[in-house]
Amino acid sequence: MGIYQHLTTFAGRPIADLSPDPDADPDESVELSGEDGKDGAARSPRKAYRLAGAFEGVPFDEILDAFLDGADCSAVTHLVIGYWGASYDDGAADPTALLVAAADRLPSLEALFIGDIVGEESEISWIEQSDITPLFEAFPRLAHLEVRGGTGLKLSPVKSDVLRTLRFEAGGLPGAVVRAVGDSDLPALEHLDLWLGVGDYGGDARIEDLAAILGGARLPSLKHLGLENSEIQDEIARAVAGAPIVARLESLSLAMGALTDPGAEALVAGQPLTHLKRLDLHHHYLTDATMERLRTAFPGVEVDLDEQDEAEDDWVYVAVSE
Repeated sequence: MGIYQHLTTFAGRPIADLSPDPDADPDESVELSGEDGKDGAARSPRKAYRLAGAFEGVPFDEILDAFLDGADCSAVTHLVIGYWGASYDDGAADPTALLVAAADRLPSLEALFIGDIVGEESEISWIEQSDITPLFEAFPRLAHLEVRGGTGLKLSPVKSDVLRTLRFEAGGLPGAVVRAVGDSDLPALEHLDLWLGVGDYGGDARIEDLAAILGGARLPSLKHLGLENSEIQDEIARAVAGAPIVARLESLSLAMGALTDPGAEALVAGQPLTHLKRLDLHHHYLTDATMERLRTAFPGVEVDLDEQDEAEDDWVYVAVSE
């Protein structure tokens, strides 16, 4: 999933963008473009609705109010939240707090993306999140949650019997969030992606923070694990090579990070990975010989080795940081 274009689909639904005209007078009543019904009509459960503001545009809380008041939202299952402002912007808001406060208006919500924000609106490291823990109690049907941006992001351990997909995209994911994921009880979770990022942007997770995830005791249904975009990708590869959870996976991604030959060699020397359908290592610093060794070692596995890069004066970089 890219971070340079807005989503056009989300969790199997086409996106209906109901954002206001960016050139509209902020003092006038909010009118959302693309309305799909008159006042009082029900919004469609077959769409994912995207709500977003613009820099110095209509405040996000007013956009959300217009969405909720414009039609019956009780059937809305998929919601995408775009730009909501920043600390230096008069339109700044806390989308999580606003959504939790409006939970009774969205009783069917199953899939939520907070942060469909591209670089021209805000660099990923500038996206200001908050404590997302209350979402799980407010929306008990939440089966799919994606969050972009790690600044200010907090999470306490949660329990959910319905969450199947959890993704965090960040230039720096706090270690406390990583530990909270591992300490959560998520028996239905099938897909987990963590963009760990770099220390300069708050990505302070270490191998020990991944222990509960790699042990897998609280993730009995996990089929895909992504530990990506990390400056310690070699250490992660070594830990994954002996991790109990790997044996039950169908796909594994260590992509987008600073993976070099020693990390790849650890994967080859570790537990068998030939049961995987896919091994994603794209954006890496592997030599041609090591790439061929990986292809030979894992016959029948789709190994993605795209985006080979070369270290610059021994410097290696993750794909997404700032």
